Amino acid sequence: MFGFVSAWTEASARGRLAQLQEQVGRPGMAAAAVLPALTAVVDQHAAAVRDILAVGVEGSAAVVGTILLAGYARGLLDQARELGWRLELPLEPVAWSRADWVTARLLAICDLARRADEPQLPSPLI
Repeated sequence: MFGFVSAWTEASARGRLAQLQEQVGRPGMAAAAVLPALTAVVDQHAAAVRDILAVGVEGSAAVVGTILLAGYARGLLDQARELGWRLELPLEPVAWSRADWVTARLLAICDLARRADEPQLPSPLI
């Protein structure tokens, strides 16, 4: 039974992250491809999220990364909405350079989720 629940939880997390990726990640990373400053902002947010999930979440080593990312994204969205925040995506790529903190953080979560699914290349032998 535990295996089924674990698989369902991971599938649900992947679904949430895929939806976020479609809504925020794809347009945001397309903009980052032409805006080095946005890439730097995303990298800084991604590093902070990695640190929070690795150090700030008790028992995180035993949880699949996609589940942690989806949970973090959901908590971020819930708290932001409670404070009156609404997702308003920039319409032009250059406008992404003025994205608010929450949108930049969501973009970083999307980038981390995308990277988590990429096959890891073997390190070169020196």
